[in-house]
Amino acid sequence: QVQLVESGGELVQAGGSLRLSCKASGLPFSTYGMGWFRQAPGKERLFVAHINWEDSTTKYARAVQGRFTISRDNAKDTVILQMDNLKYEDTAVYYCGARRSGTPFYSGSYDYWGQGTQVTVSS
Repeated sequence: QVQLVESGGELVQAGGSLRLSCKASGLPFSTYGMGWFRQAPGKERLFVAHINWEDSTTKYARAVQGRFTISRDNAKDTVILQMDNLKYEDTAVYYCGARRSGTPFYSGSYDYWGQGTQVTVSS
């Protein structure tokens, strides 16, 4: 079956960096667009970043533009989210998702999700 497994979340001070990984299995990874979303307590799941499968074009939410970088390694079936200059408001559970169609900004477009990894930024 399809599995997406996130890792790398932890407690970090504001201004610090984290590197999240999402390892995929059970799907033709190189033919899926991959996205990262985040969900803070009591709030909806929001788009963070996306990388497409055709040419690795990337898209970012305005709140993370210039601080976060998404990349993929098709040989390892892995998508990475490098997060720099972290802010308190980046605190959330981060989820990776895989999609074949639909807009990458909408969580309903994603066919598969991981279980999430907690990122906590102390101010």
